[in-house]
Amino acid sequence: MRSRAEVDATLQTAKLNPAELLPTVHCLSFGPQASAGECCLLQLEPGLCAELEAGRSLVICGEKDEQAVLCSKDKTYDMKIADTSNMLLFIPGCKTPEQLNDNQASCNIIHSQIAGFSNNYWELRRCRPKLKKLRKLLMKDPYEGPDSQKDQTSTFSKYTTEDLLSLIQASEEEILHQLQVIDACEIEGYWRILEFDYEMKLLNHVTQLIESESWPLSKVPLRTCLEELGSLEPTDMIEHILLSYGRKYVDDAGEVYFEMHEDKICRSIAQMLLQNAVKFNLSEFQEVWQQSVPEGMTARLDQLKGLALVDKSSRPETIFLLKVEDLPEDNQDRFNSLFSIREKWTEEDITPYIQDLCAEKQTVGALLTKYARSSMQNGVRVYNSRRPIS
Repeated sequence: MRSRAEVDATLQTAKLNPAELLPTVHCLSFGPQASAGECCLLQLEPGLCAELEAGRSLVICGEKDEQAVLCSKDKTYDMKIADTSNMLLFIPGCKTPEQLNDNQASCNIIHSQIAGFSNNYWELRRCRPKLKKLRKLLMKDPYEGPDSQKDQTSTFSKYTTEDLLSLIQASEEEILHQLQVIDACEIEGYWRILEFDYEMKLLNHVTQLIESESWPLSKVPLRTCLEELGSLEPTDMIEHILLSYGRKYVDDAGEVYFEMHEDKICRSIAQMLLQNAVKFNLSEFQEVWQQSVPEGMTARLDQLKGLALVDKSSRPETIFLLKVEDLPEDNQDRFNSLFSIREKWTEEDITPYIQDLCAEKQTVGALLTKYARSSMQNGVRVYNSRRPIS
């Protein structure tokens, strides 16, 4: 251990003026167990530090074939190792200059042992939650209704909220929000997605009741729906389909009503018509589609963004099913897939299929600049792949 005289001699050799330094001196030595690799350093933004200091948890998640991410209560972060040219030392109980008393005696020497060291640390970068897997897991065993024999004999796993939190690389709030987006419902404690034909059967019950009762789409009463349709399907399924296709509100008398979403209803009916056809003559499809939607609703092509694609180059023009949720989650893989379907895209056509790839404060234009090459075709800007597509 160094004495004060040895410290002063070292300062003199280094030509440092003791008057310009704090009087307290840290003398460091390596502890018997000091080694690299025993500890990891994680660089946190102030908001994440505050969460830890408040007693909340940060979770690192990912399976063996996945790149690890860190999740807070509401955000997801990529984790990458950053190297540093300066060795970082782990010193338990080490005091910063702000924690030291300027008035401490000039002979004060603190002997500290280095417990470990590292030349790198984990760096966090905000990223999109990886939510494709959520729908993929739930679609392995969609719910076909209470009378389905398949549901009673299925060997597929079912997932609770806790299961999904351990399997999906996203924060709890992001997972719960996505479960709402994909219209999942909790049945006997497990999250399920309705099988599409069963979903359309429920929706058809509701729309037929609306037409028979001549209710305005903005005021569909929950209580009457449950009374009238409860003999056909479980009431929780009727309420779920109303929640999926409508906005719930309570009037001044305390009655619960739903304002039905016309665009979403028309969109699902279009999916039902398109799912069994490779391609559909566009004009014929629009005619059949309009005849199929409930009375008073108007079917429009802009309702199909991210669901179906119109081929204007064919004669006659055609339309076919292309769901954004079926495309790859990785940016480059997504663009490769889109350019294998169509060589050249207008920004209007491609936007619904890449909008969800945009990171925080990133625009569709920035994505196209990075992953596509632009050119003019008949006075219209189009985008094609930057690399050959096999």
